[in-house]
Amino acid sequence: MRLDPQTIQNRRWRRVAELAQQVPAEPGPHLPSPCQSVCIMHPTTGWCEGCLRTLAEIADWSRMDKPGKLAVWAQLPERLAQRIALEDAP
Repeated sequence: MRLDPQTIQNRRWRRVAELAQQVPAEPGPHLPSPCQSVCIMHPTTGWCEGCLRTLAEIADWSRMDKPGKLAVWAQLPERLAQRIALEDAP
């Protein structure tokens, strides 16, 4: 799934969307964390409100290998779309 970051109102989610496009396209020797320094878990999704990772992904990040980190990055656009849909739901 590809989201246009410019259409996302929440600035933290917009940054995650931008990075989710950049990081897998240009993976360097060090993959950045998606952390946005929010660290509040959504009660329904179980994802961090800032970076959209699970608690397990957050806890394991420093020990993950490059393919593991890229796999997390690959999931973020779909999670972001789902999270935005929850915001838009009545």
